[in-house]
Amino acid sequence: MLKPQQLLADRLAGVEEVECITPDLNGVPRGKVMTLRGFLEGQRLQLARGVLLQCIMGGYPPTRFYGGDDGDLLLVPDLRQLHLIPWCERPRALAVCDAEELKGEGSPLSTRALLKRIVAAYARQGWQPVVATELEFFVFAPHGDPQMPFQPPIGLDGRREAGFSAFSMSSSNGLRPFFDDVYRCMAALGLPRDTFMHEMGISQFEINLLHGDPLQLADQTFLFKHLLREVALRHGLTVVCMAKPLAGVPGSSMHVHQSVVEQESGRNLFSDGDGEPTPAFRHFIGGQQRALADLTLLFAPHVNSFQRLYHPYASPNNACWSYDNRAAGLRIPASPAVARRVENRLPGADANPYLAIAASLAAGLFGMLQQVEPSAPLQGEFQVPESLILPSSMPVALARLEHSRLARELFGEEFIEGYIASKRLELMDFLDEISPWERRILAGQV
Repeated sequence: MLKPQQLLADRLAGVEEVECITPDLNGVPRGKVMTLRGFLEGQRLQLARGVLLQCIMGGYPPTRFYGGDDGDLLLVPDLRQLHLIPWCERPRALAVCDAEELKGEGSPLSTRALLKRIVAAYARQGWQPVVATELEFFVFAPHGDPQMPFQPPIGLDGRREAGFSAFSMSSSNGLRPFFDDVYRCMAALGLPRDTFMHEMGISQFEINLLHGDPLQLADQTFLFKHLLREVALRHGLTVVCMAKPLAGVPGSSMHVHQSVVEQESGRNLFSDGDGEPTPAFRHFIGGQQRALADLTLLFAPHVNSFQRLYHPYASPNNACWSYDNRAAGLRIPASPAVARRVENRLPGADANPYLAIAASLAAGLFGMLQQVEPSAPLQGEFQVPESLILPSSMPVALARLEHSRLARELFGEEFIEGYIASKRLELMDFLDEISPWERRILAGQV
């Protein structure tokens, strides 16, 4: 029988280098490239601890938020997420890594470690959360001038897509070769897809990943976003996962579907023997209602995130719940009792999938353990109660998170303080710029 190291060497035959990556607080892949020899020998791979708090525009908060000495942590490959990279011309591999402290445990600044801790908290109750993600994104023509709006690619008919084409099956946009390549790369990375569709926006699309283990789904979503950008470059396209890249059209979400099953039996805890909703189902919703306002910045992490939420059609900025109603932030899709689940519609496509899933599941677990009762479900067109309105701007969401005792209980003081410090820098950087609207409107009027 071949030894594990030999099996690994055979699997990586022809590979020269391995990209060892881990998500930072924004879900951006960070890491180092290692030689195949070093990887197979288990060479120790270290990364500056502060990288996990790197701001989206670069730069870092003060070192006190990630250790005053700015020391290292370890990148430890998860061999379940080791893949040959299908978009590289020369053989190359990619490994998703855990970010661990030098003494061995997962770093409190790592969003992947954070999600693992939340799943472990469920396991201590004999439970297993099950999730699925729906990711929306835009495909645009190459874009080199940030002063100009994005444009869809020129289609086979010589025109750019101009109207809303939700659920369109037409190939006129000329993107079929791009998506064929996306599907090929997904298969190579072991990313099973459920459904795919043209969404409501101009050149906007959505893919649904199959439900499963939360860490696996977060890894798959993380890898899929990375894959999209890399494949788009090969086709001369630009893929954008901003929450609101175009004015006047819907933004892009990352809805998270959630249920909880017994570890031993696999029974859905949200349905009883007669197929009726259970107290656990109510309490899961109640926990999300209690926590979502405090945790909004984890689901909507950027200034642009609130451009999506400010226009609430299909992007509800509320903690209401409803049966099969897309105006509610917490929607219960129509399904058989065995598949009863709660869809969190708050996260945008720009959210870190590890953090969004961890925050949503942590809120639900809090509700189940504390037996938090939800409000009554709302149906049809409804007025959102003031108590269930969520923060509608980044400064408000930042303040809400900063003053949240619950957030610190769920995720730890070090992570919340570091996250806030990085987000405050990002907000300040945004406010240092003057927008075209201000120059166009205010300069001649005030």
